[in-house]
Amino acid sequence: MSELPIYSALPELQRCLDMHSNVVLQAPPGAGKTTAVPLALLDADWLGQQKIILLEPRRLAARTAAARMAALLGEKLGDTVGYQVRGERRVSQRTRILVVTEGILTRLLQSDPELAEASLVIFDEFHERSLQADLSLALCLQSQEYLREDLKLLVMSATLETEAVAKVLGDAPVVNSEGRSFPVQVDYLTQRETPEDHRSVPTLMVRKIVEALREDEGSLLAFLPGVGEIRQVETLLREQLTYGNQANADTIAITPLYGDLTREQQDQAISPAGPGQRKVVLATNVAETSLTIEGIRLVVDSGLMRESRFDPNSGMNRLETCRISQASATQRSGRAGRLSAGRCLRLWSEGRQPNLSSKNTPEILRSDLAPLALELAQWGVSEPSELRWLDLPPPGPLAQAQELLQQLGALDRDLRITQHGSAMLTLGCHPRLAHMMLRSLDWDLSQQACLLAALLSERDIFRGEARWDRDIRKRIEVLQGQMKGQSIDRGAVQRIRQQSKTWHAQLQNVVSSQLQNAEDLDQTDGVGALVGLAYPDRIGKSRRDRGRRFLLSSGRGAHFSHDDALALNHFIAVAELDGQGRDARIQLAAPISENALRHCFADRIEEKTTIRWDDIAGRAEALKEVTLDKLVLQQQAAKDIPAELLSRALLDAIRQKGLSLLPWRHEAQQLRHRLMFLREEEHSKAQPEGGLLPDWSESALLQNLENWLLPHLHGLHKLEQLKQLDLLNILRVQLDWPKVQAVDELAPSHYTVPSGSRIAIDYAVSPPVLAVRLQELFGLTETPAIVRGRFPLMIHLLSPARRPVQITRDLANFWANTYEEVKKELRIKYQKHYWPDDPRTAVATNKTKRKMGNPSGP
Repeated sequence: MSELPIYSALPELQRCLDMHSNVVLQAPPGAGKTTAVPLALLDADWLGQQKIILLEPRRLAARTAAARMAALLGEKLGDTVGYQVRGERRVSQRTRILVVTEGILTRLLQSDPELAEASLVIFDEFHERSLQADLSLALCLQSQEYLREDLKLLVMSATLETEAVAKVLGDAPVVNSEGRSFPVQVDYLTQRETPEDHRSVPTLMVRKIVEALREDEGSLLAFLPGVGEIRQVETLLREQLTYGNQANADTIAITPLYGDLTREQQDQAISPAGPGQRKVVLATNVAETSLTIEGIRLVVDSGLMRESRFDPNSGMNRLETCRISQASATQRSGRAGRLSAGRCLRLWSEGRQPNLSSKNTPEILRSDLAPLALELAQWGVSEPSELRWLDLPPPGPLAQAQELLQQLGALDRDLRITQHGSAMLTLGCHPRLAHMMLRSLDWDLSQQACLLAALLSERDIFRGEARWDRDIRKRIEVLQGQMKGQSIDRGAVQRIRQQSKTWHAQLQNVVSSQLQNAEDLDQTDGVGALVGLAYPDRIGKSRRDRGRRFLLSSGRGAHFSHDDALALNHFIAVAELDGQGRDARIQLAAPISENALRHCFADRIEEKTTIRWDDIAGRAEALKEVTLDKLVLQQQAAKDIPAELLSRALLDAIRQKGLSLLPWRHEAQQLRHRLMFLREEEHSKAQPEGGLLPDWSESALLQNLENWLLPHLHGLHKLEQLKQLDLLNILRVQLDWPKVQAVDELAPSHYTVPSGSRIAIDYAVSPPVLAVRLQELFGLTETPAIVRGRFPLMIHLLSPARRPVQITRDLANFWANTYEEVKKELRIKYQKHYWPDDPRTAVATNKTKRKMGNPSGP
């Protein structure tokens, strides 16, 4: 242990843990923190005989770290050092260092929030920022605050934003350790060599591995995004080494390394090469951190990884191929310099390096939050802000997750966890699948349900053209041994069957008492019913058209992209969609009968009377419907419908088509415009007798139809009957007397001009307009105004023929500067009319000179 770089930092780390509850340790890859730190803290006074829980993000890293620590102590696994991962446990009463994966720590916290047997929780490789690690840290911090003041937390990472983490931990001290690494030469591809499509990476990878083995010594570690690419590269590389005249090809061992391998296969990958041997390790990003693979001097990095992202098409998290971050690229290249100088070849051009993101996006910001929401509800938290997070769960995705959990019966109306929700958590899978497995016991379908859950958690077992078959029942037949073929991923089949057995055993322990009450269900409907239970929002009803289209219970559309026998069914349940639009492609589905829908989803089926608007007939029609969410299972004409329902249908038609359906006579429209003018003016708000006026804009009136219009629609159900409405009085009754007075006084409908004519003011424009013949304003020296004289009107001065002559808001200026020119033109065109030299002193008129009794006037 003394040779490890971390050793020099251990005294400061021990001192900080003696004095503080929380500490951050930053140590680069190769420092030895994973194994050295827990062993160094075993004798701490504050630990006593309590346990240290070491959290590792991956099963392989957990097993390897535990085995390494046990070997350093000269003990067997399960003595002082033990581990627990999903489906595997090596622990005894003597265990004091327990290495666990993330889901296990969450379960330990939920079953014992105090973590009574532990005094220290270590979060290793925290920079990976998995959802479960963020959740476990938040739960530990609350446990520390309310239940266990003596509980200590240590967050360790190779590349970490220490300031942010230290702040979340209550301004915890940060201990830094120097790493141990040798120089690594980093090479890039030329722009021309750089692949544009990740599907061409395996072939390029094989070529570059062969070149590296020919040019350099030592073992090689190749980073690939996933298992499919590893298998492809392994096959091509073996062929190339065997038939490509590669020197000493028989001394090169090719070993894959990824999470789904058996323990023996993983141990083989990370063990040193034999004497005279070289290794080529083909790995996913499981080899980025925590693991040391002896003899590695060469790294070939594809620059790709599989990242877990929420996929709305499947309704769960899916692995997506994407580019790695700069931090991951640094981690990967560093693997070549652990034991000696090395070389790393990056399969992209140097010009693309700056385009990589600086770090990976935390899983909490990109994943399905349904599992997190269920865990929080079990913890007793409905509002995530009650806990301390590095990144708060996004409110939108969290609300969607809670809505789904309510639909599955896991949360009640107040977002509290139900007994069903607690049972779902014990199965350790996505809530959709857990709900399906638990409900399967009601119909004695538990074995099928467990197979289906494992199938939906794994990659498609069909390969090649067989994947075009959308019927999920055929996959179940393969898993049950009823169907065989060449296009089947046998490794995936084996893993699915094993996981199914594990879940089935758990299922019996959780709710075995329900088995006695199992009901019969037609076995032909079994798979469809189970898919519908997992995806209640994706039960589809055929639209009966040539487009092979279906309406889903969520209201979305879906279709088959090619002819498929499933498209002939009236109802289907969809397990996977491709596309997020209103009409997605169906990728996996199963048929289900209407009888099974009524049987399995009785709690979601409603009988109700609905009113629909018939545009062609221009009237409302009433229907009695049996519905499953957005799907109509049965429909017939309804009789004796209450008048209120018919009126509401008419109201909905108005809301959809707009206020233009109503009989807007001039007086009613003018009242609207007068009130809206005053509402926009500060003057109206200052009037004590008027008070604040209501919003009569079109959008506000449409939104508030129930209050102002619905009471007047009683007995109406046809568009033509709307002509009976008196909108002027309907609007007036919405105003109390002081508001009516304020509108009439401040925004009068008419203005009496000097000639005695009462002229309407147009409030539909801004500012309001008074259109009046010029002669009728003779003798008026000030511009007509409203709002107690504070708001001048826009004056449209008209000729005797009522044609526009001039526009002004300053009548005095018009008389003084413009009238003389206008008068010359008007005297020529309208010789029979009176055009005085001084309009300010002249008598206003709307008559000709003859009718004025002054035919000889000017």
